Amino acid sequence: MLSPMETEALMLSLRSSAAAVLWSLPLAVLAGWGLGRFRFPGHGVLNAVVHMPLVLPPVVLGYLLLVALGREGFIGAPLHALFGIRIAFTGTAVVIACAVVGFPLMVRAVRQSAEAIDPRYEQAARSLGASDLKVFLTVTLPLMAPGILAGITLAFARAVGEFGATITLAGNIPSRTQTLPLALYTVTQSPGGEDAAMRFCILSLALAGLALMASEAVSRRMQAEARA
Repeated sequence: MLSPMETEALMLSLRSSAAAVLWSLPLAVLAGWGLGRFRFPGHGVLNAVVHMPLVLPPVVLGYLLLVALGREGFIGAPLHALFGIRIAFTGTAVVIACAVVGFPLMVRAVRQSAEAIDPRYEQAARSLGASDLKVFLTVTLPLMAPGILAGITLAFARAVGEFGATITLAGNIPSRTQTLPLALYTVTQSPGGEDAAMRFCILSLALAGLALMASEAVSRRMQAEARA
């Protein structure tokens, strides 16, 4: 059985990861589709910027977010002065950190799916009088569905396991910003926390494994339906 602290950390991780995926999904779909289907000046630079969180150390990423969104940051300062909004060291900061680290995985999956689409399907729809928006919504988007679903599950799994950016931007505040990885870190620093640490490890492994298996199952099913 989980203790109240463990339950709170688990639920906070699940809620924050789900919110991060939902908020970043529309932009990830547009970015993946645009990078996969179009070539334009600065394409390589934009692609590098989008995927930068994959290679940056999480603590560096969290520090950059803190510089931007902290109370004295160039985004955080105006928000606090004009609207009284504080982002750093709040639950919102947890969601933002999770969204940033998971965003490149969604974009990458969507981009690969967009690049695999046969343009003849879209051309056929346009020849029947469909507008560009209708073609995107009724042809392109359904064909990208396997990549979108795979990206969602991968980003969710990455967000659940996020540590470095979260602790830098949001801190490690019990019941407010203490997610599953942060709670694991906390109990490992406490005497007699071995049992709780093992439970956190098992929970993390289970969540990651379920997300990856779900991603694989959805991808295979969508590909089978497409072939049929």
